[in-house]
Amino acid sequence: MYFVIVPIVIIVLMIVLTSIRQIGEYERGLKFARGKYKSIMEPGWHIVWPIFESYRKVDIRVKVIDVPEQDAITKDNVTIKINAVIYYNVFDAKKAVLSVENYNYAVSQLAQTTMRNIVGTVTLDELLTERERISSSICDIVDKATDDWGVKIQNVELKDVSLPQEMQRVIAKVAEAEREKMAVITKASGEVEASKNLAEAAERLSAAPGALHLRTLSTINDVSSDQSNTIIFALPVEILRAFDGTNAAEVVKKITKKSE
Repeated sequence: MYFVIVPIVIIVLMIVLTSIRQIGEYERGLKFARGKYKSIMEPGWHIVWPIFESYRKVDIRVKVIDVPEQDAITKDNVTIKINAVIYYNVFDAKKAVLSVENYNYAVSQLAQTTMRNIVGTVTLDELLTERERISSSICDIVDKATDDWGVKIQNVELKDVSLPQEMQRVIAKVAEAEREKMAVITKASGEVEASKNLAEAAERLSAAPGALHLRTLSTINDVSSDQSNTIIFALPVEILRAFDGTNAAEVVKKITKKSE
C-alpha cells in the first residue's frame, strides 16, 4: 500500500508544481477553462491545471509604436512623407484579448490610416506650424476607436515631415522673401524715426541763437581729427544775412547816430 501511495503523491505534487503560474506586477492574466473565459489573474501565483485550463498574459505597461513613414497628400495637394510615434497601454486585458486578434498590429494600422486622413484635411503650412494640434486630433480619434479594444492611447507625436526637393526650394524662397520684406519695413521705419529726430533737432537749433554755429564748429572739429581730410568751410546763413541790404542800412544808421 505504501509503495502505491508514494508514487501517487509524487505525481500529484509534480502536477501541482508544474501548474503554478506567476503573473508579474506589470501584467494581467486571462484564465480559460475548456476554451471559455473564466477570470482575470491578478499579480501573484495561480494554479492553472494542465489540459483543462489555459491562460494568457497581457502586458499593461505603456508601449511605444513607431509608425512607419507614410505617403500623404495635404489639402493643398502637396505630396509629403510623414511618420509618428504612439504611446499607449492596455487598461482592460479582457477586451484586449477577446475583442481583437492582435491589438499591437491593430493600433499601428489604425494610427497609419488616421494620420493619412488627418493630413489630407490640412494645408502644408498648417501641418508645419500646428503639429501639436494635429497630433492631438490624431490621438483623440485613435483613442476613441480603441476603447472597445481595452487600449488607451496616451499620446501621439509627429516625428518628421519630409518634403520634396522642389517644395523645399519654394519654401526657402518664400522665407527669403519674408526676410527681405521685414528688412525693407525695418529700414523704412528707421528712416521715419530718423526724419522725425532730424526735424526736431533742426527746430531746436533754429530756436536757439548761436546753436547752429556751435554745431558747425563741432562738426569741423570731428572732421579735422584726420589730417588727410580737406575741409571746405561754408559760411553760415546767419553771417551772410548781416550783409543783406536792409540790415546793412540799419547798421549804417546806428553808426551815424553814435557819431553825432
